[in-house]
Amino acid sequence: MPEGSSPRTLAEALRARDDDELGALLRVRPDLLSPVPGDLSQLATRAGTRASVVRALERLDRFTLQAAEALAVAPEPASYEGLLTLLTGDEGDPAIETALPRAVDALRSQALVWGGDRLRLVRTARELLAPSPTRPSPTGLGPTVAEATAGMSPGRIQEVIAAAGLPTTHDPVSAVAALTSLFTDRERMGALLDSAPSAALTVLDRLVWGPPYGEVTSDPAPPVRWLRDHGLLLPTSPRTVVLPREAALHLRAGRAHRSAEPLPPRITPAASFATSRPQVVDGTAAGQAYTALSTVEDLLQDWHEGGPAVLRAGGLSVRDLKRTAVALDASEPMAAFWVELAYAAGLLASDGATDERYAPTPAYDDWLTLPAAERWALLGDAWLTATRTPGLVGGTDGKGRALSALGPDLDRTATVEVRRRVLELLATLPAGTAADPETVLARLRWERPLRGGAADGGHVDLRSRIAGWTLTEAEALGVTGRGALSAHGRELLGSPTPAAYPGPAVAAPAPALTAAERAAARDAAAVALAPLLPEPLDHVLLQADLTAVAPGPLERPLAETLAVLADVESKGGATVYRFTPGSVRRALDAGRSASDLHTFLMSHSRTPVPQPLSYLIDDVARRHGHLRIGSAAAYVRCDDDALLEEILADRRSQGLRLRRLAPTVLASQTDPSSLLEGLRALGYAPAAESAEGDVLITRAHARRTPPRTPPAPVPDGPPLPDAALLGAAVRAIRAGDLAATVERKPVPEPSSGEGGAGRGGGLPRSTSGETLATVQAAVMTGSSIWIGYVNAEGTASQRVIAPVRVEGGFVTAYDHTADEVRTFPLHRITGVAELADDPA
Repeated sequence: MPEGSSPRTLAEALRARDDDELGALLRVRPDLLSPVPGDLSQLATRAGTRASVVRALERLDRFTLQAAEALAVAPEPASYEGLLTLLTGDEGDPAIETALPRAVDALRSQALVWGGDRLRLVRTARELLAPSPTRPSPTGLGPTVAEATAGMSPGRIQEVIAAAGLPTTHDPVSAVAALTSLFTDRERMGALLDSAPSAALTVLDRLVWGPPYGEVTSDPAPPVRWLRDHGLLLPTSPRTVVLPREAALHLRAGRAHRSAEPLPPRITPAASFATSRPQVVDGTAAGQAYTALSTVEDLLQDWHEGGPAVLRAGGLSVRDLKRTAVALDASEPMAAFWVELAYAAGLLASDGATDERYAPTPAYDDWLTLPAAERWALLGDAWLTATRTPGLVGGTDGKGRALSALGPDLDRTATVEVRRRVLELLATLPAGTAADPETVLARLRWERPLRGGAADGGHVDLRSRIAGWTLTEAEALGVTGRGALSAHGRELLGSPTPAAYPGPAVAAPAPALTAAERAAARDAAAVALAPLLPEPLDHVLLQADLTAVAPGPLERPLAETLAVLADVESKGGATVYRFTPGSVRRALDAGRSASDLHTFLMSHSRTPVPQPLSYLIDDVARRHGHLRIGSAAAYVRCDDDALLEEILADRRSQGLRLRRLAPTVLASQTDPSSLLEGLRALGYAPAAESAEGDVLITRAHARRTPPRTPPAPVPDGPPLPDAALLGAAVRAIRAGDLAATVERKPVPEPSSGEGGAGRGGGLPRSTSGETLATVQAAVMTGSSIWIGYVNAEGTASQRVIAPVRVEGGFVTAYDHTADEVRTFPLHRITGVAELADDPA
């Protein structure tokens, strides 16, 4: 391309870029690398495909997108001044004038716009953003006069010209140009509108900002007829008219958009939260973090012996989710969040058995042994990097099917990006300051306006819904406190606080943290959180009303034993346990004796053991095991025959179908476990015994899944290339482009039958002798040559090589196309040709 000339195609514009600029393009549009284009023409073609352009447009912020929309309705090519006028209108706007160069640079760097002084939008983007009868423009503008009159008869065009007071002409093109000139002439257009009836101006006001189409009857109202007769409304069908683009721009004072937004919305403090001291925020978040750990532990302890069954289609049933919500004392949406969080962290999975159920994984046991701060950091990292979206539970997918917790259709690729971006926006505020959620949502919509289409049956865009769920989940998890980002939440992000707005030129998605960076972020978050968490206690406070108060978290052995001996009555800053006959019997069934329980309580209570509690333990222990249950089908054995008479006489025992076999033995047709539970329901304290007559000690059976890998996040498009891949890709594209565009000298046709000339099709062809002589000459002179080559699979290609050595029927050369040294068999070279300009 001659110096100073404007590129005629996108491929020429790409050739004018340096390697860094090409690498920047491939970084922001990584889909162009799959596979690596053979040359710059292929890269330009791929950059103009619909799928790639749509993906690029979705990553534009609102103002950069508005600039692209303005170019789509501007004449092609458009000048920079014309684009600026479309965005500022007649009055101008300093903010837009400042932001527009950055937006144009962003569009040009992403190969959506090319050209210097004359800007051209790639054809696919223009088709997506320009108006059409079936798809109005985002600007609300309609077609141009030329487009609207393309199907109009010459006679009708003459009628419109005459009604508008323009000189008639028999040339339809000249007539359309005259009407266009009228609409773009401010003085004449102003005079025409001054003569319009007020009702006609009201009709224009309804159409000017879109949609520009309106329906009319066969006998339209006088205002519509006046507008149609004067060309301000042009018919597109017998019942439809449209306001031409040129007329609408005049009515809009030259602006393509009602309101251009060159600056992102500011993140403002929330009115409902006063700014708190950072220590208060961190302390509140730490309290929530401790509650989160307790909730996850309670969930997995509840499913310790095997959780709910897995639905046939996968996931948790609505009934099981409700039961889990009751067990966790949480709402169903929050119960779904805790279940999904445990699943994302790899602590919960299906066991894969015939009667498939959910159960803790072996990783859960390892997780329990970690310090509390490290356990929280693992949960926080799993939440931050998971694409599963618990907020969708209870809704429906695109086919109307219900979405269930732990189901297969909860992954959303935008979730990770939105979660991280929400926390980054919170991090821009001073420490201890909560953000107004509405300003956060407005900022996200500004940054990615095209990724906010209504989804999953909702009226609010999916990204905004994810952002709302993120704020709720972050508060429940302890990442935020009182609505503000905590210190350990900042550390969990694993990146420095971003600038207020990086600008549209930085359009590439942020690369995901590496495994090492994530581990470092978890460690830093754990270090920041650890001093804020309460130390586990080794004591409780026993009270005379048969309760025990744990004034803080308990050491694990104490908590596990107390959970068997007593029932949790309430939770909060302190946990209240209640001792009941049933809970004491549960401890006795687990193999504890009355003396063991007295010793345990005396050693772990800061208050004396109340007398009522001692009486309760002794009374339950005295009656425990007096009745023995064994297998016959089932039998009851007792040394006290009067007690057996009492059981037989009790009408409530009729369902157990008991009969006396001996003075001290009753038989039942029910199984031992049912008989055991039935007698306990009647108020007795039976104990199960083995065939040898020994008391059976019942302990909870821990059910674990086989080792499971946590669910992998669903990638949002192709992976981001690293610097090494970008460098190699740019070199390969440059080399391929050199081979495709270098000027070749004409090659004479060989005589028929020589050298296998026909195999290469359009490749250079020469005889075997000419090929060998040309290659040897290139070795001596150090020049490059153009060859045709057919590989072992029969695939033909053309290459530019610099031969280094010829021996044994092989030529060793530097392959400019592959950017590497390769060896080529001479018999597979279809022909050679010299280059007009040596690429070396």
